[in-house]
Amino acid sequence: MAVGRSTVKIPVRLTPRGGADRVDGVVEGVLRVRVAAPAVDGAANKALLRLLADQLGVARGAVRLATGETSRAKVVEVDGVDAAAVAARWPGLGG
Repeated sequence: MAVGRSTVKIPVRLTPRGGADRVDGVVEGVLRVRVAAPAVDGAANKALLRLLADQLGVARGAVRLATGETSRAKVVEVDGVDAAAVAARWPGLGG
């Protein structure tokens, strides 16, 4: 593992059936995300993980749900990213 890269936890508020897959920004320290997929059979969660992997430029396997499988409030863990880079991409995240 490269120096400065580790596992980053990202608090997320997910809106399924949100019309499109996109990150709306950070509100009160939580990343707001919309996905087009419904919250059926894990489709919205899969879309969320795929979107975040694409946004952060990491492999899909490096992104996983830590908590919130059946909730809109989730915590996503991302391996192999720089916490400072995530904070620079989405200012105000996590705090």
